[in-house]
This record gives sequence, structure tokens and C-alpha cells, in this order.
Amino acid sequence: MMKTPVDRLHDSLAKLVAAAKRAKREAADTTLIAVSKTHLAEAIQPVLMAGQRHFGENRVQEAQAKWPALKQHYPDVMLHLIGSLQSNKAAEAVAMFDMIHTLDRPSLAEALAKAMQAQGKSVPCFIQVNTGDEAQKGGVALAALPACLTHAQNLALPVIGLMCVPPVDENPAPHFALLAKLARRHNLKELSMGMSSDAETAVALGATYVRVGSAIFGARG
Repeated sequence: MMKTPVDRLHDSLAKLVAAAKRAKREAADTTLIAVSKTHLAEAIQPVLMAGQRHFGENRVQEAQAKWPALKQHYPDVMLHLIGSLQSNKAAEAVAMFDMIHTLDRPSLAEALAKAMQAQGKSVPCFIQVNTGDEAQKGGVALAALPACLTHAQNLALPVIGLMCVPPVDENPAPHFALLAKLARRHNLKELSMGMSSDAETAVALGATYVRVGSAIFGARG
């Protein structure tokens, strides 16, 4: 019998619990974000009904199309923006999301700070670090991280941690270890790292948020 998204959610949670146990970490210290990007509300509904409350979306516009209605029934949902964000969408992102994982440049920090002040809302942010130095990928360069963090903090942005997406063709472990080291260096407690293929490795190396999409929802909707 084919597994449903709810079955796969339970499988993913069980794997994270086992990974935490192996790493002598508390399972509760890692939050699973179910990445619902490209999937319709009908596909998300059963996962909500199963008790999952943290969800990730890549685009502001897509989230605006499906989550307001879902949140009416599940007001305790925490919505995470995990895709790159244009500065001109900052105000909409602040209004829609509960956490933003992809802060990666001073201009975006300024736009987010302005939007949060205008809306009287504090949205925790992660600085995305380009650990693989990939030209095509978002994220602040390693050398620019201290300045980016200082700039965000001077704007009173609530930066709580770091996020990375390792290169697809490389072992993710060194990237996760590097991100954890950088977070410790800068006194940041949260680490957003690990996806469907490498979430267990991320947990072993200290992830506090993992972003799991295809392992729960299957291929893109």
C-alpha cells in the first residue's frame, strides 16, 4: 500500500528522534518544518490534521494564496519563509510569515527592519550563509557574515540563527559543521539546516530546524 503524506511525516519524525538519540541530543531540540511549497491546500490539510504545525514556503505570493484560509482553521501554525526574498516583498513577508530563514544582504535587512517597525511586528530571522561559495545561490559570503550580522543587529532585527543549503554534489556534513561553528562564534542559538536527504546528518551536527519537503509530500505539486 502506498504511504500517505501523514505516514511519511511520522516516518520523518521517527528518523529525527533516532538521529537525536544517536547524537545524545534531545529530540525536542529540533523542529521539523514540513516544506509545503508547490503543494495545494488539499495536500497540506491531512498533515495539519495529524498535528504538524511548522510549514515552509519558498514564495510570498504562493503562501498568500493558500495559507490565510488554512490559518483560519489552524491559527497556531508557524509559517517559515525558506526561499529567497526580494526587498520589495519584505513588507508582505513580514505580514505573512512567522520566521524568515533567508536574510542575506544589507538592503534586505533594512527593508525587513522598516517593515517590522511599520507593522509593530517582530519576525525572527536567520542569516543565510553561502557555505559552498556558489555564485548562483543566495546567502551571504563567509567573509561578509560578521558585517551583515552587525548591520542587522544595529537595525534591531531579531536575528536568532544561521541557515545554509549545502551544494548538492558535496557531502553536507562539513557545511553543517561549519555553520554550527559560525553560530557559536557569533552567539547565535538556532541552526536551520538539513533537508529530506540529509536531515539526520544535520540533527547530528546541531540543527534546531530541519526543512523536509519531498520526504513528506512527495514530488512537487
